[in-house]
Formats: sequence, C-alpha cells, structure tokens
Amino acid sequence: MIEIERKFLVKNETYKSESIKKQLITQGYLSSDPKRSVRIRICEQNAFITIKGKTSTSGTSRYEWEKEINVEDAKQLMLLCHEGIVTKIRYVIPFKNHTFEVDEFLKDNSGLVIAEIELSNENEDFERPRWLGKEVTGIKKYYNSQLSQNAYVNW
Repeated sequence: MIEIERKFLVKNETYKSESIKKQLITQGYLSSDPKRSVRIRICEQNAFITIKGKTSTSGTSRYEWEKEINVEDAKQLMLLCHEGIVTKIRYVIPFKNHTFEVDEFLKDNSGLVIAEIELSNENEDFERPRWLGKEVTGIKKYYNSQLSQNAYVNW
C-alpha cells in the first residue's frame, strides 16, 4: 500500500481539546536504512510490525506494509531494536473531511509536536486547523526513524 502523508509542526496546544482519542505509543527500529525501515510499535494493548520503503522525491509518498502482532512478541522484538526508542502520545483529531494525528513526543524528543495527515493523492486539498504550523514534509530529521537516532534534545 502506498502511504501519502504530510507533516506539520504544531503551533499551540489547542489541538488537545479537539482530540477524540489519545494513546501512548512506544516504537523502536530494527532497521532504519533510508531505502527501508522496519519498525516495532506498541500502542497500549496492540502491537505492529511495519516496513516502510524509500520516500518519494516530494517526501509525501512511500510504500508501507503493516501487520498486527502479539504484544509480548513486540516487547521481545523491542530488545533487538537500535538504541533510541521513540515514545509519544498520539492525539486523533477529526477536522472537516480529514483526520489529523498529532504526536507529542516524550523523553529525549520532548518539546517536539508534529501533526500528520494522510491523503488520497499528493495534490489533495485540505482545510488547515488553526493550530497547524510550518510544513515539515520531506525534512528527514522529523521522521520518527531519524528521531530515534538523533533526538530533538540534540538539535
């Protein structure tokens, strides 16, 4: 499946009051090769293994394969991940005809808040909520796989 998404910094915390769901996410990377990353993610009572391909030139599209796995298996796989586990709180926010996922990063990435929106095509128009800030789509240092290697605290 091709994932098409855009990423933005977040200007303020008003998104929290618009959220319909909030969950703690912990994720690590078995591989963070630029041509493919392999991620293990635990979202409270669920876990997933995800493989993402190389990002398109525009930074908005890439192949993504994801499969739900047993949480205990995910915990074991986390032990094999590279150093730099990413922890964040994800807020799900419906807005007009789309859904934004806002990630408030914790620990070494504390202070960084990124909103993502998935689109059906790279040129799809969407309305922007007032808390949406500067676009960072395609800027590699904002990728979760990169945050696991070079945390926000080090910028």
